[in-house]
Amino acid sequence: MPEQPYEPERAVAGTGMGGAMDLGASEASTLEGAPGGPGGAGPAARPRSLWSDAWRDLRRNPVFLVSALLICFLVLIAIRPSLIASGNPLTCDLARAQDGPAPGHPFGFDGQGCDVYTRTVYGARASVTVGVCATLGVALLGSVLGGLAGFFGGAWDAVLSRITDIFFAIPVVLGGLVLLSVVPGNTVWPVVGFIVLLGWPQIFRIARGSVLTAKQQDYVQAARALGASNSRILLRHIAPNSVAPVIVVATIALGTYIALEATLSYLGVGLKPPSVSWGIDISTASPYIRNAPHALLWPAGALAITVLAFIMLGDAVRDALDPRLR
Repeated sequence: MPEQPYEPERAVAGTGMGGAMDLGASEASTLEGAPGGPGGAGPAARPRSLWSDAWRDLRRNPVFLVSALLICFLVLIAIRPSLIASGNPLTCDLARAQDGPAPGHPFGFDGQGCDVYTRTVYGARASVTVGVCATLGVALLGSVLGGLAGFFGGAWDAVLSRITDIFFAIPVVLGGLVLLSVVPGNTVWPVVGFIVLLGWPQIFRIARGSVLTAKQQDYVQAARALGASNSRILLRHIAPNSVAPVIVVATIALGTYIALEATLSYLGVGLKPPSVSWGIDISTASPYIRNAPHALLWPAGALAITVLAFIMLGDAVRDALDPRLR
């Protein structure tokens, strides 16, 4: 065959099957300029991380979306309950005690003649405040102590581990009955302090185990060999790769803390009247459950939905952050 003349405006590209094909200059430049080449994976491709993958999975998870909407609604009414309840939760009329639903009072009245709807709405403030503040305190205290114990080890680790064993041996409800019964005050802060006091050992163990695992990884050994300080290794390399289990456990525990506050208030050692709490309303309505079951069912239902929403959120976050489920 006669030899074809060389044309500089043409290029040769591999077909991926052991052969080659001729491309025009414009086609070759388009192929070279495409992000990551033909496969779309190259230097121009956006890097993926655990957090970006988790957020992408969460946005596609209907359980996360439903629970997140419920929690956003609860937080909104906890901040501004007057948006959906115009009455005063402390205003009662004994003449309407145990009455059923009426115009302007869709949930009826309790044994003291208080509007059940208004008290149910305002009761979200105490429960959400206790849950969020207690979770933040438990997560902060437990993760800091657990991270230091797992990273440095030695006597520090041994002492803190034995202290956590002591706290695990204390029954939570019994401890609340003993400690809160002698603490004066009628605010949420004694309850928050009690939950933090008995709740941090769980987060401590989770954080300690995560740090012990991350400390053995190659990137930590490489950073140590390059002369990185302990603080830099702990904050820049270990903490970001150990915080996921703490977030999952803390999110699930938030619902548990809300239920614990209601339990302590029901037993009379948590929040006390005139504070408004779902636990107080359940305790007040219990003697009238036969004559006025609505006074108990509405605050109990609100409590159950709130706890379920946070547990569902924690399950969705756990599934998204667990690489073994990908």
